[in-house]
Formats: sequence, C-alpha cells, structure tokens
Amino acid sequence: MSLVEVERDGAVAVVLLNRPEALNALSDELMDELVSTLEELDRDEAVRAIVLGGSDRAFAAGADIGELAQASAIDLYYQRRVERWDAIRGLWTPLVAAVSGYCLGGGCELALSCDLIVASETAQFGQPETGLGIIPGAGGTQRLTRAVGKALAMDVILSGRRLNADEALQAGIVARVVAKEAWLDEAKRVARHIAEKGPVATRLAKESVDRAYETTLAAGLEAERRALYLAFASEDAKEGLGAFTEKRRPEFRGR
Repeated sequence: MSLVEVERDGAVAVVLLNRPEALNALSDELMDELVSTLEELDRDEAVRAIVLGGSDRAFAAGADIGELAQASAIDLYYQRRVERWDAIRGLWTPLVAAVSGYCLGGGCELALSCDLIVASETAQFGQPETGLGIIPGAGGTQRLTRAVGKALAMDVILSGRRLNADEALQAGIVARVVAKEAWLDEAKRVARHIAEKGPVATRLAKESVDRAYETTLAAGLEAERRALYLAFASEDAKEGLGAFTEKRRPEFRGR
C-alpha cells in the first residue's frame, strides 16, 4: 500500500498521507515518498496548485518516534532527514495544507512549510518535542516564531501547549477554519481558485511573499519589483490584461 495517495482534479493535484494506523507519523519512508511525489508534481506544467492533506483524525501526529529513538546524531546528519522539509518549502507550485485533527511536531512543521493552511475546526497544532527531550528540528522554532511571535511560540514549544483551530487562526498560522466535514473540500476550492490565476504570476507572488517573510523590507521591496517586471514580460500578463479589457475569461498558459 502506498504511503502517499495522489488524485488529480484538472489543474489541482491532491496528495494525501496514508499511514492511518500511525496517525500519519512521518517515517523516513513516508517522507521520501512524499518529497518525490511533490517534486514530480512540481515539474508537471499541467499542475497549477497542490493540496496536501491527511485524514479526518490526523494531518500528521509527528515524526516516527520509533525510528528517532534508534537513530544517532550522526545518522540524522548523514540521512539529511530534516532537509526533506526544506525541499517541500522550495516547491514552485502553490501548496495548500488541508489540516484535520492532530497536526503535531514534524506534522506541524510540514503544514508550516506549505504556503497556506485550511483547517478543520477539529485541528490541533503543537510542537511537543521538549517532552521527549529534544527540540523541533524541521523549522518549528523558526517558522512558528515568525508566524505567531516569540511569546506564543515559547509557550507552545516550551510548555507543550496545543493551539486549537480558532487559536491558530487568530495567531496567524491558519488562513481559514471550516466545519469538520469540509476541510478537504475547502482546501480543494482554494487550490482551484489559485489554479485559475496566471501560473507565472502566482509563482512569482509566492516567492515575493516568502521573501517578505524571510528578509528585510528594503530587500523584499527590491525583489518584489524585479518579480513584477518579470511577470509583466510574460505572455500570461498580456493575456490577462487583454482579457480584462475585452471582458472575457483569460486563458493562461504559464508562459
């Protein structure tokens, strides 16, 4: 049985973690399959948005503790385990996390590596690693702090506090909260809206927002201007502007 299931809906690809007996715990095998699947979809020009989800009960409850308990520091270094999260963050295609239930530890870091999160009202976010004598190591201390600020990040990481969906929305982790039965459908709807836009523009906009998240205002503004000029030079820009003036739907080609 595959640990990652993929379905296609036009320009949207839906990728679901499929390790239900372990609440989608992120084993090395699952992460390898996930990264290779996402990178393959990222190279497919027909895919303009990707939804990444788990199950009703769990997006991902964390790392595979059994594997971690048997690994040495050198094992982790040579296996480049946490670099898999960086690979996901580096995808060009917009990535929407669809979160229901537990989203803890490495699972929370995985969701934070996506471009935006749609959450079920049942979602719970947390970084419980200090309770195991370790710390978040796939971006949790950095991305969570940038998303929610130092005070709340310290509370979540040091005390093991979990944030429910509404708290995560207020804190800036989550973009939308929906009813428990609608988490995947809403994420697909968001992804379809993204896929309808100009592919060149969405990728450049994604890069520009990431730059704002990671650098100074001056550097971000400079990068934004360069991205604007590149977008304006695309065939998609001519099509989009022309379609607006001609009062018709644009037909973007990603060129």
